[in-house]
Amino acid sequence: MVPMSSISPIKKTTRPYVESRHVEAAWAGWALLVILPAAAIAIRPFLAPWVFMWTLSAAIFFGCKWQAWWDQRRIGNASIGRNLGFLFVWPGMDAADFLDRSRSPQPPQAKEWLWAFTKTVLGALLLWGAVRRIPTSRDLLAGWTGMVAMILILHFGTFHIASLIWRSAGVDAPAIMRAPLSARSLSDFWGRRWNLGFRQLTHRLVFQPARIRFGALAALLLSFFASGLIHDLVISLPARGGYGLPTLYFLVQGIGVLFERSMMGRQLGIGSGIRGWCFAAVWAGAPTFLLFHPVFVHVVILPFLSAIGAR
Repeated sequence: MVPMSSISPIKKTTRPYVESRHVEAAWAGWALLVILPAAAIAIRPFLAPWVFMWTLSAAIFFGCKWQAWWDQRRIGNASIGRNLGFLFVWPGMDAADFLDRSRSPQPPQAKEWLWAFTKTVLGALLLWGAVRRIPTSRDLLAGWTGMVAMILILHFGTFHIASLIWRSAGVDAPAIMRAPLSARSLSDFWGRRWNLGFRQLTHRLVFQPARIRFGALAALLLSFFASGLIHDLVISLPARGGYGLPTLYFLVQGIGVLFERSMMGRQLGIGSGIRGWCFAAVWAGAPTFLLFHPVFVHVVILPFLSAIGAR
């Protein structure tokens, strides 16, 4: 056994240095997530609402990417190219798997390539074909059709193609949309199928720390609340209206997940099977007017559709 007197001087001289480095590293990881959105908000008066929406979305997205990468940047001794690829050419947030060179994903099959390109083309046809044929008296319908088309092009199409390219190169980068229409419960929809890049982020930064402090129930609601706040930033702030509605939408989703897992939910059988599918479809779909509220559609989406020649 080493006498305490022989190690105490070392502890006194090294501990403050270690703590200082830890704080420094933590701040470096969060820095861009604070600076970039703040900079985007600062130039808001000089931007059209739809330009501000995309600018703020990009700022928040890259700030989140930086934070996810900072914590995991030394995993698997990843190459510079793979690190840059995660930061700039991959929409997912799971840096640990992406950077780990020991992981070997199964190469995608031809039918998956075909399906990814099909979704992209369908989205493009919907955006630049169907939207402009909707009468001007139905602007709200045109805006919603345009949003569905953009989600098809980006989240279901382009992001899926990016996953296929990375997986073909031997990088573990699963698609961030995993057949959400096949979800058999609301928990399955939000936890394992819809926009897994964002889900991974909130799980790591909000749910896990909150569960340790407050328990699983509070952590789940806080995760949905955080999701709502971020969507309020990129939806209501550019629209200058509808504040709180996206947050309310996500709180409703959190309550739905809790109800699904409650004793009554289990008795009703809404946690699986066809009943679970119906419950998830209605609960997630019916209140989406809170998420993409009319003010956002009229102030942001319709001018954007006009700017890209879709309206």
